[in-house]
Amino acid sequence: MAEGIDLLELDGEGLYFDEPCSPEVESLIAEAAQQYGPEAEPFLLRAYFLAPNQLSVLVALYRYYFYQHRLEDALVVAERALDVTAGRLHLVDGWRGIGPVSLGEAVMRSIGLLRFHLLALKGSAVILLRLGRIDEARHRLEKIAEIDERDALGVSSLLATLAAREAATADA
Repeated sequence: MAEGIDLLELDGEGLYFDEPCSPEVESLIAEAAQQYGPEAEPFLLRAYFLAPNQLSVLVALYRYYFYQHRLEDALVVAERALDVTAGRLHLVDGWRGIGPVSLGEAVMRSIGLLRFHLLALKGSAVILLRLGRIDEARHRLEKIAEIDERDALGVSSLLATLAAREAATADA
């Protein structure tokens, strides 16, 4: 579907962490980075309370939960990131509704934000795999593969692993 789209090209476009952030929110994220474990969470939650649509906050909160092995919480944050970016990209039906027209429109709005959206989708799929929710994960990975024909985001290896696992299970 994205034959002519290079999802890795930056073209001087700002990335999510270049988005303006209030000094208070920046300070909270920095303080959370100085902490580890349960001590960091209140700083991240306060930052989220102040800036729930700030991608830097969502990434920090996602990473915190992911590395704390709180996968259900990380999935909630990944879903929030998908909702925020879908809104900004005018993807009315979110990632499920991405087709050739909406993809082209999203690219015109922001290739960087589209890439972020697809990486958040991949991150959510990885979490779903770890949670054993294989069909949900596969559906997300297949959508990315449909969009990213060049496999710039590297989902083909995950899909191949899933296929091999299913083949081995079927043979057993």
